[in-house]
Amino acid sequence: MPVRVLLVDDEPLVRAGLRAVLEAQPDIEVAGEAADGAAVIPLVRQLRPDVVAMDVRMPLLDGIEATRALLRTVAEPPKILVVTTFENDEYVYEALRAGANGFLLKRARPAEIVHAVRLIAEGESLLFPASVRRLAAEYGESGGNRAARAELERARLTEREGEVLRLMARGLSNAEIAARLVVGTETVKSHVSAVLAKLGARDRTQAVITAYESGFVAPG
Repeated sequence: MPVRVLLVDDEPLVRAGLRAVLEAQPDIEVAGEAADGAAVIPLVRQLRPDVVAMDVRMPLLDGIEATRALLRTVAEPPKILVVTTFENDEYVYEALRAGANGFLLKRARPAEIVHAVRLIAEGESLLFPASVRRLAAEYGESGGNRAARAELERARLTEREGEVLRLMARGLSNAEIAARLVVGTETVKSHVSAVLAKLGARDRTQAVITAYESGFVAPG
């Protein structure tokens, strides 16, 4: 089955460009479009996309609030890929903290756009880990977020789970973590699932942000 994508951006040219790039791929299908975050929830319920590629800045409802609303009201929400003009943007970091799975620059090359959608859909790697690390260093409360520290303490990660979380923060995929730790991929998947469950994280991105903000992993 192809990956179904909903495009949400107030600029028609941006939507048209993304559509052209994505629909050229045999394994990706553009399920629909919207011009503002306010239209996301009804369209997600109607179209059931796998990924929502959404502008972080829109006039009525921006990508941050749309992400929060979507995760709060839809039982099985799609993955959320924030699309932005500027990489080093506090809005992007707030969207990731709100629950977005990753972000993509509007100036990205076609191959990068396709790779981002596929990676977000698969959920087995962190998208642009170096960029997430820079955002956490600049806008996160590295080691100073009491809620994140308390969450990590409550999680009581095992030594191996902590090791897996550190490798996740470096952007390693399940297969790469398995090779590094000399274990099977299924074992790594079990550890990743345990880390997410214990941290109450929706996906790798939220787990890694908690790791940075709690001070468990240094973002620098």
